[in-house]
Amino acid sequence: MSTPQPEHIETVIIGAGQAGLATGYQLQRRGRPFVIMDSEGRIGDGWRHQWDTLRLFTPAWANALPGKPFPAPAWSYPTKEEFADYLESYAAELALPVRLGTHVARLQAAGAADVSEDRATGGYVVTTDGGQIHADNVVVATGTFGRTAAVPDFADQLDPAIVQLHSSEYRRPGQLPPGPVLVVGASHSGCDIAYELAATHATILAGRDLGQIPVPFDSRRFRLVFPLVLFAFAHVLTRRTPIGRKEMDEIRFHGGFRLRVQTKDLEERGVDWVKDRVTGVEDGRPVVEGRGPVDVSTVIWCTGFRQTFGWIDLDLFDDRGWPRELGGVVDAAPGLYFMGLGFQSAASSMMVHGAGRDANHVVRHLLARRQEPAEYRRGTEQPWETTSWKLGDRPTRAGNGKRRVSI
Repeated sequence: MSTPQPEHIETVIIGAGQAGLATGYQLQRRGRPFVIMDSEGRIGDGWRHQWDTLRLFTPAWANALPGKPFPAPAWSYPTKEEFADYLESYAAELALPVRLGTHVARLQAAGAADVSEDRATGGYVVTTDGGQIHADNVVVATGTFGRTAAVPDFADQLDPAIVQLHSSEYRRPGQLPPGPVLVVGASHSGCDIAYELAATHATILAGRDLGQIPVPFDSRRFRLVFPLVLFAFAHVLTRRTPIGRKEMDEIRFHGGFRLRVQTKDLEERGVDWVKDRVTGVEDGRPVVEGRGPVDVSTVIWCTGFRQTFGWIDLDLFDDRGWPRELGGVVDAAPGLYFMGLGFQSAASSMMVHGAGRDANHVVRHLLARRQEPAEYRRGTEQPWETTSWKLGDRPTRAGNGKRRVSI
């Protein structure tokens, strides 16, 4: 009996979030065949599964993917459901080929896989729960900072009576038992969750101060400052500048400065902020440096995520688990790309508005590699040299009367 031939697709994109969809858009507009795979049941479910009150930190005008403005007032802040629905409608309106409910179990070089001889000369084999696919190119777009909760090793030493949740498991204050709460980590999610919980629970926030934008989030001054922040994220904090390279690890592993919830908000809500680390466990209680053991009923770990690429059977990761890439391009594995990584090309890579620019760079490299690889490698532009958003851009009127930004 002959072995079934694996399906062949020129480019497989793994992940149907904003990074994967933006990559699909760039391939589609160039007429190239591709498929997007995602294990979720609906596009946008990664957003729907976040805590109930989550809103994006960026205004609607900065949350558009290429080809479709975000359908909301320019300075409104979409809820998680609104943004999830936007992603779903984006894929539907552009007729992007998305296969949902498809789990990718393994990615390996075609030469190392059991595929037919005519397919074994190059490319990659993507093994899913529905079979194998041979691809000339693969774009891994599975998350900005990873999907595996990063929780300290000593967490399992806490008293079993203390409820422990990672921020990815937190939904609302009502799911917590009565009693004090310790929120560990003072970046965006930690400050947001601590602020929300302090209305109903005595709340301790532990984590160093990462700084904040110098104007109130809901002020008119913010509307003047925020475009400057976006400009700096796209053109100053990049992987080709000394200050950008310095900030890359800080942002990847510790998070960014505060936007919505600021120091004054936490103080007014009564959050007890200890600007130090949780260092261990004593008598079943978490130990906060500078404070000692604290008596709490719940600990919420807002400590980020880890990149876990164990399903990728290729030697291209550093000792922290991150792929060795630049702008999403992996020199050691021609035809393999990453999208949506934190600081992939610049600080803007972790934001929605940065997905279009990074996707354009990745797809340009992908297509040029097929045609003129040597010449392209010598002369290609880097993603920080091709701009999809400029400092002078402002919300403009679209034909339907709604405001948008030209991207």
